[in-house]
Amino acid sequence: MKIKNLIWVMAALLFIACTNQQKGTPEETATLSGLKRANFQSAVNGDSTDLFVLKNANGMEVTVTNYGGRIASVMVPDKNGKMLDVVLGFDNVNDYVNIDNNFGATIGRYGNRLAHGKITVEGVEYQLPLNNFGHTLHGGPEGFDKKVFKAVQPDSQTVVLTYLSPDGEAGFPGNLNVKVTMILTNDNAIDLQYEAETDKETIVNLTNHSYFNLSGDGNNTVLNDFLMINADTYTPVDDTFMTTGSIDKVEGTPMDFRTATLIGERIDQYDFVQLKNGDGYDHNWVLNTNCDITQVAATVYSPATGIQLDVYTTEPGLQIYSGNFLDGTVTGKNGAVYAKRNAICLETQKYPDSPNKPDWPQPYLKPGEKYTSRCIYKFSVK
Repeated sequence: MKIKNLIWVMAALLFIACTNQQKGTPEETATLSGLKRANFQSAVNGDSTDLFVLKNANGMEVTVTNYGGRIASVMVPDKNGKMLDVVLGFDNVNDYVNIDNNFGATIGRYGNRLAHGKITVEGVEYQLPLNNFGHTLHGGPEGFDKKVFKAVQPDSQTVVLTYLSPDGEAGFPGNLNVKVTMILTNDNAIDLQYEAETDKETIVNLTNHSYFNLSGDGNNTVLNDFLMINADTYTPVDDTFMTTGSIDKVEGTPMDFRTATLIGERIDQYDFVQLKNGDGYDHNWVLNTNCDITQVAATVYSPATGIQLDVYTTEPGLQIYSGNFLDGTVTGKNGAVYAKRNAICLETQKYPDSPNKPDWPQPYLKPGEKYTSRCIYKFSVK
C-alpha cells in the first residue's frame, strides 16, 4: 500500500514538474504573438529594457517595449476568428537598437519634419541636428525612438511610460517631462494618451509610428487594402518631403480618400507631382474632425482578413505614410521581409514644420502648461 502511494506521489510530482517546464518562467514564455520577454530584457546605455504584455477581455493582446516606447505586436482576430499580428517589428530588442527604424515607436520631441532643423523659441533660434534630406525628422537622429522610458504596468491592460528629456537634448530647449499611457480597452482599441510639461518654453508634437499591415503578414503589400481619410485638404511637399506652406484641396486628385479607396489604385500616378515628391503617400492631411476624439479620422480595411482599423485623435493632422522607404533589406518578426509598401503608418500630429508656419496649429509649450494629445487605434471585423 505504501509503495502504491509512493508511486502516486512520484507520478504527481513528475506531472507538476513537466507542467511547470511547459509553462516556463514569465521571461521564457512566449506571448500570443510569439515574442519572448527574455529577448527584450537587456540594457541600453545603462538603462534596463523589457517587454510588457497587455490583454483584454476578448483575448486581444498588445506588447510594448520601453525601448523607444514601442508597440511591438498587436494580436487581433480576423473574420474567421484567427489571431493575427498586424504591426511590423522585431522579435528582440537588439534589432530595434541596431537596425535604423521607427517601428512602433513613440516619436518626439517633434513628430515629422522641421525645415533645415531650425526653430525659434522666445526669440532665440535653435539649430537642431539634421537627419532627413537637409531637415530634422522625428526629433533628429537621437529622438525618443532611441530612448529608454521608465515603465510601470498598473494593471493587465495598461502600461505607463515616462521619460525626462533634458534641456538641450537633440538641440531642443527645456527639461521636458513626458508621459505616455497606453491602454488596451475591451472594445479592442489601443488608447494612447500623451502628456508633457516643461520648465522652459519649447515645442512638442508626440505621435506613434506603428507600421500596420492588416493582412497579418509583413511579407504582403498594403496596396490591396482600402483607405478612408476624413479630410478635404492636405499639405503639399517639395522634393525634400518638406511642406511648402500651402493647404490644397484633395478633390480631383489622387489625394482624395474621402470615400474608401484602394491604397494602390492611384499611388503610382507620378504625373501628379505630389506622388512623385513623396514617392507615394507621405503627406499630412488636414482633418475635418476639429480635434474631436469621437469622430473617425481615418479607416483602413483589409478585404483579405476582414480586419478594420479606425483612427481617432485630438490632433488636427494625420500623416499617412505608405512604407515607401521599406526596401527589402530588413527582416522582421516571423522572418518577414519588409519590402516597399508592405505597411501603412497613420501618425496623428500637428502639421509638419508648424513652428515655422505661424498660420498653422502651433506646438509651443510654456512652463505651467500641460501638453495633452490622444490617439485611438480601434480594431474590428467587417
